[in-house]
Amino acid sequence: MKFLKIFLLFILSSVCLFSSVTLLKKVELKKGELQLQFNKPYNKKQIRHFALVKPYREVFDIKNTRLANRHVGKNLKSSRCRSLRVSQYKKNVVRVVIETGKSYACTPYRPLYSYKHYHIPLPKFRTRPLQSQAKKTYKKSHKKSKKRVKKYKQKKVYLTSSAKKRSSRYHKNELIVIDAGHGGHDTGAIAGGKKEKDLVLQIAKRLEKQLKRKGYSVYMTRKKDRFLKLPQRTRIADHKDAKVFISIHANSVPKRKRYKVHGVETFFLQTTRDAKSQRIAARENRAVLKGAGSRLSKKVIIDSVLNGPKIVQSNKLAIDVQRGMIANLRSRYRGVKDGGVRSAPFWVLVGASRPSILVEVGYISHPTERKRLFTPRYQELIAKGIAEGINRYLTNRKKEIDF
Repeated sequence: MKFLKIFLLFILSSVCLFSSVTLLKKVELKKGELQLQFNKPYNKKQIRHFALVKPYREVFDIKNTRLANRHVGKNLKSSRCRSLRVSQYKKNVVRVVIETGKSYACTPYRPLYSYKHYHIPLPKFRTRPLQSQAKKTYKKSHKKSKKRVKKYKQKKVYLTSSAKKRSSRYHKNELIVIDAGHGGHDTGAIAGGKKEKDLVLQIAKRLEKQLKRKGYSVYMTRKKDRFLKLPQRTRIADHKDAKVFISIHANSVPKRKRYKVHGVETFFLQTTRDAKSQRIAARENRAVLKGAGSRLSKKVIIDSVLNGPKIVQSNKLAIDVQRGMIANLRSRYRGVKDGGVRSAPFWVLVGASRPSILVEVGYISHPTERKRLFTPRYQELIAKGIAEGINRYLTNRKKEIDF
């Protein structure tokens, strides 16, 4: 009888354990992404994302998860990567490996209002699968191909310069509004004698130049060290009939966490339960909410936007901008952390009836990141990444609908 009780207890505990495990039901390739579907909502903390080199691979370990069946993730092929592998790495850990051969800005995300899905973007460039014959052919034809490569490069330069002229005309009537956060008496975050308001203005000016090179019209909410009230910031984009609104800020944490927390993040306006997003929004909102009125007026302001039609487009813009920044920064610097795309109730984004995002370019409280942030080269890469992201978003948007 005693052994029977132990046996029943073992079976019961096994059933309970299995029921708590998430099942990966489907993995498929769609729209240049690897799309994962689970049997129930998952926690983002379950997924550990990291990269391996020689050869370069993007790796995702999904904890407390099992494959629904042995056919999940089999026979996946794409011209954008050398191989795609999905396997039961450990008893309750599923591993997804994307082998590309070279690094790229991989910014996975969970689609809006879709808690059972996880999307992993594949690189834009195309790759060839590794073959022993291809290696032999390469060695034999390497010398012969040098002259061809030189000729090709010359033609490429010519085409690129002409493409730039066409691009300038293409974006002539598209206005981008750039908002350099804080200013005047509102210094924003301060660390190591450096002020957030100065940093974001420097990056905003570089972004202005990058966008103008691409042919866009640009309006800056401030070009000097001055403070703008909440209504001024939020209405400018609408008055100017801008295509997008970009607000630039820098992040910060208390001294006890200054060596641990760093990274680049992009936010779009929406309510959230995420404690970190709420904390960041509260810090940034502190200054701009001065003079916004009673609690009722604040509620009216945010309700009008959170129920608006631009949340999905703002999310798409945020994803493109985040990818652009990470790709450019990682091309020159090691250890750049991708904080991802998040939603948060930033008041500076309230009132804009067009795609609007807030970019946190890094943590001014982190000693190493602060040093990089005030380097012209690092600022230029951030500005370039944001500009490329905006350009990618607007180009894709044109394909969907006509402006």
